[in-house]
Amino acid sequence: MVSIRRAKVTDLLAMQHANLCCLPENYQMKYYFYHILTWPQLLYVAEDYGGKIVGYVLAKMDEDPDDGKQHGHITSLAVLRSHRKLGLATKLMKAAQRDMKTTFKAEYTSLHVRRSNYAAFKLYADTLGYKINDIESKYYADGEDAYGMRKILDEEVTKEDAIEDVTKELEDVNLNAPLTPETIGLKT
Repeated sequence: MVSIRRAKVTDLLAMQHANLCCLPENYQMKYYFYHILTWPQLLYVAEDYGGKIVGYVLAKMDEDPDDGKQHGHITSLAVLRSHRKLGLATKLMKAAQRDMKTTFKAEYTSLHVRRSNYAAFKLYADTLGYKINDIESKYYADGEDAYGMRKILDEEVTKEDAIEDVTKELEDVNLNAPLTPETIGLKT
């Protein structure tokens, strides 16, 4: 079983490792710290039953929007190859998008994707409803162009999303465990 949860500072090395395993665009650790210190509500990880981070989404809010509209940006999304095709990328994205809308009142979110990354483009366009906003020539360090994509976040949190959130919370509850501060999420 894999659960989606908010990232913690202690997850950053594992997030960076997933990034290095999956993507050609890599970030220094200070960039991860900047994101988690500035927008802790927007970083999520996928964690397997053994506690291993198998995916993440790194997201932020645009601090000085050119168009005057509050909006978020997906900086990076990665899921280890061993855990793909399980819907984890979709769940990670939806979690970040939901919190952009509910916490920061974002009107839309944006992202960049390589023109050659058909699988990611299909996820963003077909599954998540992003639309191409522009094409940024030579966006990536290797000179490849990027699709600049956007998704309007005007949808309210649906009943199904709320049920999914509660279900995720309940999946992590061990009903056979003794009732202690640790089992109910309190630190001692």
